[in-house]
Amino acid sequence: MRSLDYAEPLASALTTADYTYDAVAALLGPDAHAALARNETTPGERATRAGGPLDTLVRLWPLQLPVPLADAEAALPGLVDRLCAAGLLEQSVGEVAARVDVRPYAADDRDLWVAADLTPGLDGAPNRVGPDHVLGISPAATTLAQLTVRRPVDRALDLGTGCGVQALHLADHARQVVATDVNQRALWLTGLNAALNGVGLDVREGSYFEPVRDELFDLIVSNPPFVISPATDERLVYRDSGVPGDRVVEDLVRGAPARLSPGGTCQVLANWMIRRDEPWEERLGAWVEGSDPGVEAWVVQREVSDLPTYVELWLKDAGLHGSPEYARRYDTWLSWFEEQGAEAVGFGWISLRRTDAEPGFVALDWPYEVALPLGDEVDRHFAAIEALREPDEVLLGRRLVRADDVVQESYAEPGAEDPHRIVLRRQRGVRRARPVDTGEAALVGACDGDLTLGQIAAALEELVGPGDRVAAVRELLAEGFLLP
Repeated sequence: MRSLDYAEPLASALTTADYTYDAVAALLGPDAHAALARNETTPGERATRAGGPLDTLVRLWPLQLPVPLADAEAALPGLVDRLCAAGLLEQSVGEVAARVDVRPYAADDRDLWVAADLTPGLDGAPNRVGPDHVLGISPAATTLAQLTVRRPVDRALDLGTGCGVQALHLADHARQVVATDVNQRALWLTGLNAALNGVGLDVREGSYFEPVRDELFDLIVSNPPFVISPATDERLVYRDSGVPGDRVVEDLVRGAPARLSPGGTCQVLANWMIRRDEPWEERLGAWVEGSDPGVEAWVVQREVSDLPTYVELWLKDAGLHGSPEYARRYDTWLSWFEEQGAEAVGFGWISLRRTDAEPGFVALDWPYEVALPLGDEVDRHFAAIEALREPDEVLLGRRLVRADDVVQESYAEPGAEDPHRIVLRRQRGVRRARPVDTGEAALVGACDGDLTLGQIAAALEELVGPGDRVAAVRELLAEGFLLP
């Protein structure tokens, strides 16, 4: 393992310069900050000409511009030579440039720094990257971070850690965090990020669950290399697993239950192949059917991509658009999809929770808006599953509570005495909406934890007449409007 003795003085210099997400966003201003998100640096270059330490660090790293040696030494006192020797910077006559990106990151009300490989394709430059390229903070990474259940746990695993973003989040609520990857460069950067942020991580090299064989975890998260391809050309480790199809996700899902502690949770971002004449829910359900130990699975499909759009996305991501091999690889990829019987590719998240009860599988096709973060939503879903298993007589004895984000919308003609339509709507999480009648609306309104469901049902029968209250409650529990 390379020496990281420069990490602590580097963190001190970044702190002194106020190199935080909020300070950088304020320095750039909204327009330049938005332009940088589109990989355009000119507005940011114009906003950072004052020459102070923060200007220098923003030009050096997020903007990837060479800076005068004197400015670099002022912003990083006593560190330029050490960072050049470590491979983070490079020095030419009178100038310093970045070889690795070091970027501020705001996470869970903490200011962190994340080192990763330089962003390719800035200002329209070629975006070809090496096979061992380590991706920085990506939309997928932030999605998984906001999907993860954040209950305190004893042991957590970040499988396929990349630059270690998930591991940094896990360290905030797990006593021990293990981070694994097959890419040695990723492991170096993960170790650097742990040292920069004063976080203790157990970093291990290896594929899938091999580095943690026979170990159990309360929480496993993974943003695996899930791109679905024939796996016949150059492999980019951060996105290509080296095995064809969606096998990497299937193997991870099949292998996770044996690595979970009782009640433990596994959460995965994934792509999956949608085949002709085979519902996607059935295909993914087979991955967890008969698992040992058993798990409850909740799969949410967020997007569906047609095959040409999918292939174009990832060929362009690899920097191949306009290259001589683009058309050949495009045709090969589509031919392979045709051989597999594929008609589209799904993207979403898979959550598993180990259970000693009867295993279960719930699939939801939800391309609609969600409200992040979603960790509490995942926890609520699995808690509701436990309540849904109870017989009617047990459920009738429960004191249920209304989710605190539920609002009621009533629709009526102007001047009408009663609404002709009532909708319950959740404001957080998956943000479901449910049309209800007056009896069901009253039931939800009465669930404040004081009365049992049986008492509420008896009162409603007198007020609005008979109805299958238990069946309605089971649906309301499953959809998150009521909580056990």
